[in-house]
Amino acid sequence: MGASQRCRSSIKPPSCAFLFSVGTLWLLSTVMPARACPKICHCTDRNGMVVQCTSRNLESIPSDLPKDTVVLLLSSNRIKRVAKEAFTDLRRLRELDLSHNAIESVEAGAFQGISEGLRTLDLSNNHLSGLPKDTFAKLHARVRLSHNPWHCECSLQEVLRELRLDPETVNEVSCYTSVQEEYVGQPVIQVLDSGINFCNFHHKTTDVAMFVAMFCWFSMVTAYIIYYIKHNQEDARRHMEYLKSLPSTSHISKDYDTASSVL
Repeated sequence: MGASQRCRSSIKPPSCAFLFSVGTLWLLSTVMPARACPKICHCTDRNGMVVQCTSRNLESIPSDLPKDTVVLLLSSNRIKRVAKEAFTDLRRLRELDLSHNAIESVEAGAFQGISEGLRTLDLSNNHLSGLPKDTFAKLHARVRLSHNPWHCECSLQEVLRELRLDPETVNEVSCYTSVQEEYVGQPVIQVLDSGINFCNFHHKTTDVAMFVAMFCWFSMVTAYIIYYIKHNQEDARRHMEYLKSLPSTSHISKDYDTASSVL
């Protein structure tokens, strides 16, 4: 006997209606949010959503992305910033393309929630010059960072140390600026492979700066002490001249004795 027949035979109509309503709401709540697609994007289902948002003049990452997104294409927009936990709900995300935007900053934790499952990340052709140290924590994806105005220094070296750069574009990740001018224009990986350690240079620069600061402080203290001594010497000289200008004690005593004898 089918479920509908059992309802008609053994359950009162209001109870069947109630069960039908609950089942319908449950079905809508589980299916619709997973399949919803941002109006500005185009979505296709291929064992998970492929969300195409390329060239849509987007200035930020859409907040209403399907939770079952496996591929997210956001290239050729005007996005300037990737905020912390920007993709945290997209647990199934495998491919993320953010190339050809105007991204200037990626916050630490931006890829939190997807870092272990992500396989491809494209940040090429943006405006990135540096990244927080923990930007790519636990990330297993192959990353493209080419054609950005990178500033070669210690923090960038530390970020790249644990990163899987795309081998096809690795030599296009170049020093646009550098703490050492001779490396400007050179591929970052080649510079690091040559034995250059930007962190050592950073420490040396810091040590020199501290030495200069300490020298300036010592000079100021010395100058103050010299000024203080000279000022005290001048006061002492004036005090001595004042004392010399006073009548002597012996002269006052003689005058007092003379006056006493007369009286």
